[in-house]
Amino acid sequence: MVSVEFADLAAPRPGLGAVRPSLIQKVAEQGAGLEGVIKLWFGEPDRVTPKFIRDAATAALDDGHTFYVSNFGVPPLRQALSDYNARLGRDIGVERIFVTSSGVNAIQLVCDALLSPGDRVVLPGPYWPNLSGIPAVRGAEVVSPDLTLDGEVWRLDMDVLLDAITPETRMVMLNAPGNPSGWMLTRAEQETILAHCRRLGVWILADDVYERVVFSGDCAPSFLDIATPEDRVVSINSFSKNWAMTGWRLGWIVAPPTLLPTLAMLGEYSISCVAPFIQHAGVVALRDGEAFLAEMRARYRDNRDLVVERLRAIPRLQVPRPEGAMYAFFRVEGCDDSFALALDLLRKERVGLAPGVAFGPRGEGCLRLCFAAEASVLSEACDRIGAYLSRQG
Repeated sequence: MVSVEFADLAAPRPGLGAVRPSLIQKVAEQGAGLEGVIKLWFGEPDRVTPKFIRDAATAALDDGHTFYVSNFGVPPLRQALSDYNARLGRDIGVERIFVTSSGVNAIQLVCDALLSPGDRVVLPGPYWPNLSGIPAVRGAEVVSPDLTLDGEVWRLDMDVLLDAITPETRMVMLNAPGNPSGWMLTRAEQETILAHCRRLGVWILADDVYERVVFSGDCAPSFLDIATPEDRVVSINSFSKNWAMTGWRLGWIVAPPTLLPTLAMLGEYSISCVAPFIQHAGVVALRDGEAFLAEMRARYRDNRDLVVERLRAIPRLQVPRPEGAMYAFFRVEGCDDSFALALDLLRKERVGLAPGVAFGPRGEGCLRLCFAAEASVLSEACDRIGAYLSRQG
């Protein structure tokens, strides 16, 4: 009989060394025991889910929606998602919609369906760490062309991106409006990317979680506006940011119809189904939530302008103006260790920000501030950041 050491039993499988714990979470853990911290490290609204959505969940529980349901999602929610897309000018039938337990779960399922070890994935950086970590967990190689600062906004050089999407590429992942930078793709850029990927047979995974959090218009351009149902285009989305439902863990996928049976099989082996009472609350969020979305966008636009103005007045900071999402992602002159900087700012000024290096190598030297908060809180945070940097010289 072969003896196996306990340490061997506890060791993770090979390949997980490419994935590291979240540095955002590490900063938050350091701030857990500190008093008076302004917590702007996570990307979530500061307000509770609207009452009409909470009431819908309560009503669904009272009506007995507590049993297993279809892997694909309950029919009322799939239909509501189809209707929601129709209001945005998209013809998305229910046969293309799959309900997930959060946007993260949506990305996991799509990557499980499409990626094999050694596959090449293109992901512009700086990027939300889960977008790089999920393919890496599955053994894929993540290649990251850099965003650059074009004037006062983040931009992606299309020539650089297209050069990175080679015949050997399996998937390109695009999060626009983007976390952490707030960058956006134009319709013309999306058309260029789609044509290039069609020629090469490359899948596009569009992370559209922030598509309604935009500061010009009420919705960002989407690949769903221009792709056919047969195109290798998958959109993932979530209720978390748009309807202030981060803790509910509810999302969805729009994919070619031929991919949905595979997603259902993978869903069975991961979560089986999304809690039905949560899905019924999602129906009401979609049906009655437009006024809330409009109020939220206006509030975040004001907060963005406040934060950009205040931070730009602080020496040593280069502060782009985000076009969407809920973050200011700014560079600190002379900083080459943003994790250490975030920890020092937390300890000395009680301001909790996310370190830029958490968003990949392109993010080093930057900090991310989530401005989904009260204006008075954001003003106080900017005061403390200015005071901290003034002492650093």
